[in-house]
Amino acid sequence: MYKSQQIIYLAGGCFWGVEAYISRLKGVNLTEVGYANGKTHDPTYESVCSGKTGHTECVKVTYNPEIISLEEILEQYFKIIDPFSINRQGADIGTQYRTGIYWQEPSQRSTVIKFLNRKQKEFNKKIAVEAHEIWGFYHAEDYHQKYLEKNPQGYCHVDLNQIDDKEFDHLTRQEYEITQLSMTEAPFSGKYDNFFEDGIYVDVVNGEVLFTSKDKFDSGCGWPAFSKPADDDAIIKHRDFSHGMVRTEVRSRKANSHLGHEFNDGPNGSKRYCINSAALRFIPKNDLEKEGYGDYIALFN
Repeated sequence: MYKSQQIIYLAGGCFWGVEAYISRLKGVNLTEVGYANGKTHDPTYESVCSGKTGHTECVKVTYNPEIISLEEILEQYFKIIDPFSINRQGADIGTQYRTGIYWQEPSQRSTVIKFLNRKQKEFNKKIAVEAHEIWGFYHAEDYHQKYLEKNPQGYCHVDLNQIDDKEFDHLTRQEYEITQLSMTEAPFSGKYDNFFEDGIYVDVVNGEVLFTSKDKFDSGCGWPAFSKPADDDAIIKHRDFSHGMVRTEVRSRKANSHLGHEFNDGPNGSKRYCINSAALRFIPKNDLEKEGYGDYIALFN
C-alpha cells in the first residue's frame, strides 16, 4: 500500500452499480468488486447467488484520505442505498444483497460507528446496515470488474447521475473519461505522443505541474513518455489489478486525476511514465510567465 491510501469495504446490493458510483468520487483511487464475510473459501458468483455461502456482494474501495474523508465516502454511500432494507436493494433480493460497512483498520471503527449513530438520529426507522471488521474478501470474476464501464447499458439499481460534476465542466468528454473514469486513449492518437517542444505539462483538471519536456522521450509505446515527474510530490501511485494485469497506476496528487502507468523500462535504467495526452495540458516555455508558471523558466535557460 502506498502512502496516504486507505481501504474501506462497502456492500450495497448489486456490486456493479455500487462500484460504478463510488469509483467516480474524487479521491477514490481504485475499486474492486468481490465477495465478503462468507463461510466458504474461493466463492463463485453462482455459489454466492445460491444464498448458501453467506457472502455479500462488496466493493473494496482504496481512497486517499487527504482528498476525500471516510465520512464523505459514507455520505455518498448512503445516497445510493436503502439503509432500512434487509437483504434487499432495488429489485435484488437475497442475503448477498445485504448492506454493510466493513473496515480494515481498527482506527476506522470509531468513524464508522459515529457516522451510523448520527444517521440513526435522523430517522425513526432502524438502520439495517452491518458494521464490523472485514472477515474475508475474495476477488470476483474478471467480467464483474468495472462491469458498467464495459457494459454501459447493463443493469444498475443505482442512479449514477447523483454526483455533481460541475468542477469538470471545462473538460472534454475524453478528458473526463480518462482523468475521472480511468479510461485510456488509443495508442498513437494523443496530441502529445510525437511532440517535443520545450515547456511543461500540467494536469488538465487543475493546472498542477506534472512533467516537463526535459524528461520527455520517444518510447515508441504510443503514449507520451517521461523519465520522471517534475516533482515526486506531484504524483501518487498504487497497484492496479485491472484488465488481468498488475501495474502501477499514476495519479496527480491534488486533483487525483488518472494519468497513466509507471514502468521500469525507461532510458538508462530510469522509469517510464506512460501518460495519456488527454490528462495533460502543455504550456510552451514562451508562455510560462503569462500563464503563471514563471518559476519554471529557469529550466530552459
